[in-house]
Amino acid sequence: MVAVTVSDYRRAARRRLPPLFFEYLDGGSYSELTLARNVADMQALALRQRVMCDVSELSTEVELFGQKLALPLALGPIGFAGMFARRGEVQAAKAAARAGVPFCLSTVGICSVEEVTREAPVPPWYQLYMIRDRGYMEQLLQRVAACGCPVLVFTVDLPVAGARYRDVHSGMSSAPGLMTSLRRVWQGVTHPRWLWDVQLNGRPHVFGNIVDAVPDNSGFGSFAGWVQRNFDPTVTWDDIAWVRERWKGPIVIKGILDPEDARSAIAAGVDGLVVSNHGGRQLDGVPASVTALPDIVEIVDGKIPVLMDGGVRSGLDVLRALALGADACLLGRAWAYPLAAGGEQAVAKMLSLLRAELKVAMSLTGCTDVRKAGRELLVQRKL
Repeated sequence: MVAVTVSDYRRAARRRLPPLFFEYLDGGSYSELTLARNVADMQALALRQRVMCDVSELSTEVELFGQKLALPLALGPIGFAGMFARRGEVQAAKAAARAGVPFCLSTVGICSVEEVTREAPVPPWYQLYMIRDRGYMEQLLQRVAACGCPVLVFTVDLPVAGARYRDVHSGMSSAPGLMTSLRRVWQGVTHPRWLWDVQLNGRPHVFGNIVDAVPDNSGFGSFAGWVQRNFDPTVTWDDIAWVRERWKGPIVIKGILDPEDARSAIAAGVDGLVVSNHGGRQLDGVPASVTALPDIVEIVDGKIPVLMDGGVRSGLDVLRALALGADACLLGRAWAYPLAAGGEQAVAKMLSLLRAELKVAMSLTGCTDVRKAGRELLVQRKL
């Protein structure tokens, strides 16, 4: 089968990955209502087809945080990506650089910020989780700054981890023991391509950015417990000042769903925000990101850039988000599925497909410049 959509890459990823890693990537929290809403609410937005417009020249370029982007998107942070393909974060960062878009490295990525910076053409954006050990956090921010990372994406919607039942069913979060170990071994040996590419040749399998902070860095099953004990639930808006003292570049807050939190982010002096429900992996039952987006855009009123993630599966979805006021989108599963299916080349192809889809959507809605996309591109429902 030739992969031509994100859904095609999802099916390929499911075949290639052991179930515990596929379900970790694919799943949400609790009943996965928000996970489904992210996609359904996005696709429910009807684009407004226009004809007889001069669309011979199209511009997909935007500028964010002092960077020129070839497309209004970035590869968002995904933990464990180095378990989907050999040194997966490096491969994804290379594909992003080829496409002229940023790659954001997760705090809980397998590859360290130093490795990604060394191997990829440009330094990544860096996604930050706050852990209790502030001395370690200060050292980490110094490392990130030393690597030349241009943007800090501070994820704030994980003071505690959501209940992800698929991870229990798959064996990712099962209690340690002989049967759990045997189950994981069986999943590996029954997926020989992954076994050779990642398990045998993709080492070390540690959380490269926080290797010194995680006592049992080799055990993925114990990592959820480590998160509960070490991610800092005391963080408030006052802590933005602590981060600002130690980080001189742009700070983008990721995890905003409520307009009042958008007001607080602006008051705290951040440089941008991401409308996000963590891909439906935290509080189940909250609105889809694209549904929450318009009210937040109204509150922000152009003061800082607004990005969004959740449910973006095509170039058409990118244009839908821009029409509702987003300045750009962060891709999540949309790049992780191709990474798992075929590494750097598949991610590069996916980005090329999204570019082509975005241009078709622009042409058929009469939009010649993504920076001018607005609500006129959507069919307005009559009340």
